[in-house]
Amino acid sequence: MSAAKREYFGSSFTFIMAMAGSAIGLGNIWRFPYMVGEHGGAAYIVAYVICSFCIAVPCFVCEATIGRRGRSAVYGSYQNLAPGTGWKYLGLLSVLTCFVIISYYCVVGGWSLDFLVRSLTGKLAPGRPDEAVGIFGRMASSPVESISMHLCFLAATTIIVIRGIKDGIESFTKITTPLLFFLMVAMVIFSVSLPGAGEGVKYLCKPDFSKLGAEGWACALGQAFFSMSLGVGTVLIYSSFMKKNDSILGSGLWTSISDTGFALIAGFAIMPAVFAAGIEPGAGPSLVYETLPYIFAKMGAESPVLGYIVTVVFFLAILVAALSSSISILDVCVEHMVEKHHMKRWQASLLFFVLAAALGILCALSFGPDPVKLLGKTIFDLCDYTCSNILMMLGALAFTVFVGWKMKKEDVRDEITNGGTLRISDRLFSGLYFMIRWIIPIVILFIFITSL
Repeated sequence: MSAAKREYFGSSFTFIMAMAGSAIGLGNIWRFPYMVGEHGGAAYIVAYVICSFCIAVPCFVCEATIGRRGRSAVYGSYQNLAPGTGWKYLGLLSVLTCFVIISYYCVVGGWSLDFLVRSLTGKLAPGRPDEAVGIFGRMASSPVESISMHLCFLAATTIIVIRGIKDGIESFTKITTPLLFFLMVAMVIFSVSLPGAGEGVKYLCKPDFSKLGAEGWACALGQAFFSMSLGVGTVLIYSSFMKKNDSILGSGLWTSISDTGFALIAGFAIMPAVFAAGIEPGAGPSLVYETLPYIFAKMGAESPVLGYIVTVVFFLAILVAALSSSISILDVCVEHMVEKHHMKRWQASLLFFVLAAALGILCALSFGPDPVKLLGKTIFDLCDYTCSNILMMLGALAFTVFVGWKMKKEDVRDEITNGGTLRISDRLFSGLYFMIRWIIPIVILFIFITSL
């Protein structure tokens, strides 16, 4: 797709909202709390914040620089900026990563849809907290229910992507992203007031670095990449629709601030309730979906009408957050097929719907009574681990090396300073460029290798 024919975000604000909408999703609400539970609580949070601002933001800048300079999808941007080289084939890595992510991510999105339906119909055990904790296990172990919700969520994602960037993504995220902050803050206030929640607050505030280790740092970096959608081409795609006068560095910082802030809010909304309910913090992917019904059941016991309204609105917000991320992930796959193979947008969307539905069904069955395992992991866990700890890191490493070593330094400066119109000092640019060229690739490689 040529630059002349490309759509653009209406303003810098809508671009940031779209990026924040992509970043603020189930990666924060679903994945972050259970990763905190598995890797030492506050110590993991410290590692995550460091990785988010010191590594993820420069990686965001690299990916966005390639996207806006190349004005194309991943394959095409590499081809435009490094014609006649093999760099373009790394675009296939992004497509593969996004395909695997969308397959298992839509399973989790299906859980959100299922819980929204249950909340609307009053089937989340209002007023019965002990019974509410077991709802997820019964739902996830039902193949028909889990698979059907996965397919419905994937279908909704596909329809939005078919509509395109202007009508689908921009209008979808402009209003819903700020709404999520207010809902989660309200959840924090209620969660920390529950009896026994104090232990959960201590768990989030008193770090024990002996529980972190190399694997914890690797998972923190993987979570930063997963949550900000780095290393898969999402930032690159969105930045190709970015106007020349929008700040890449500023957008990266605001996206990271929004994403990290929302993750911390989600942690304080979920973890105190985990301890109040007596749920094991290291329960894994099901942690949030065991905890949330407990919270709302307690709320319903105190105020049935308010509990019902808050429950419905909250699960609707989670569904919106999940969709905001899933549409950006699927869009990477679709843009590649449209650009490289000249498919129509609806054709490419339907193609990946079929492929992701097939792999997603296997992931959905991972929570049944007798799941298939490979390398000691369920299909769901294997997909999640492979993407977050291997493929996304390799993708981010490739983007960083390309900007630091393949692109001309003046071209990088031109993008980061918006053609010299932004007041970014030479010292700031030189420091950022040094990090991109030398520090970030080494850190990613070190964490990647030690974690293996």
